[in-house]
Amino acid sequence: MQLSSDSSSYRLNANLADNSVVCLMAPTASGKTALAYELYNTGRYELISVDSALIYRDMNIGTAKPTAIELARYPHHLVDIIDLMQSYSVAEFVNDVARLIDSCHENGKIPLLVGGTMMYYMALLDGLSPVPDSDDGVRARVEQWRQDEGISVLYDYLGEIDPISHERLHATDTQRITRAVEVYLQTDTPISDWQRKPKQALANNPNQQWHALTVMPDRPWLHTRIEQRLDIMWNDGLVTEVIGLLERYPLTPNLPSMRCVGYRQVLEYLVHIDHPVFEQLHLDKAQFYSAFEVLQSSDQSSLSDDATQALACQQMQNKALYATRQLAKRQYTWLRKVMKLPSNSMDGAIAAETSSEEGYSIDRDMVVKAFTTMAQARDYLY
Repeated sequence: MQLSSDSSSYRLNANLADNSVVCLMAPTASGKTALAYELYNTGRYELISVDSALIYRDMNIGTAKPTAIELARYPHHLVDIIDLMQSYSVAEFVNDVARLIDSCHENGKIPLLVGGTMMYYMALLDGLSPVPDSDDGVRARVEQWRQDEGISVLYDYLGEIDPISHERLHATDTQRITRAVEVYLQTDTPISDWQRKPKQALANNPNQQWHALTVMPDRPWLHTRIEQRLDIMWNDGLVTEVIGLLERYPLTPNLPSMRCVGYRQVLEYLVHIDHPVFEQLHLDKAQFYSAFEVLQSSDQSSLSDDATQALACQQMQNKALYATRQLAKRQYTWLRKVMKLPSNSMDGAIAAETSSEEGYSIDRDMVVKAFTTMAQARDYLY
């Protein structure tokens, strides 16, 4: 979405108090970054990334990360803060944001939280249960258990120690199952018990005025944008980027960094074509080959190597497109829930009453608005 770079023709919104905190929430590929740059140029805002993929160093193309030149001109907090082998919990994110908001206000700026990771926004707006962070030793024990006996064994164990979580989680939800087992082994308390404890949202700070702004554009327009952005990623060398990461780091397919949309599909493609990068001594080839099903085609045996690779490449691109559209669909669903918007209410700019639905709770003192275009959000923020 093209936004005017001439910000001099607009007056900054006097309704945004100095203690404001602005959340600009929108689906992937909807134009959040362009608006963030324009707002930064006004001199009134400081940018805080709300993106669980941009936190990783060296993952640039597949995350649509701003270039080094752009980051120098438009500095973002919480970009390039950890390595691919590291984990970054939601609780760590909330703590970092709390610190950064105070720093922005001390600098006389309004923090602009911009990104599409709805889990992060939910933690800020709805609060976190006081589930303790996993101990590194416990995490390593559970991961070794998973590798030795499989996720089904952990899932069965979860049924014994935490029937509530067992019923709620799908049997193949590796990340959440292992997390639930970790919490129980560490605390001797089921994670479902922890999750029932009272939550405290950062957005409830009485000394701050939070503005929760959603932009939910027309879906066909967004789907076109997603396809165009993926084309750019393929042309810019996403596959080459992933190969380079495998050459440099002892990655595994279950790392949070390697579950990012786009990267996951490239890993699967590289396994299907039996890429030699998996012969690197620091990689456990068996883990990658067991994580993905072998490409099957009734006609594959009669195809040349080039044709087989072309088929696998096309399937990779189709899967990445589907996964990105599904991500956008989940983002739309979350935004409607957190704003309590009916599915047919997205014509024009909408002011949503603060409320709660299906476990989501919004502070009634928060300013909550929904728009269909970035231009409408820009008009509100100027």
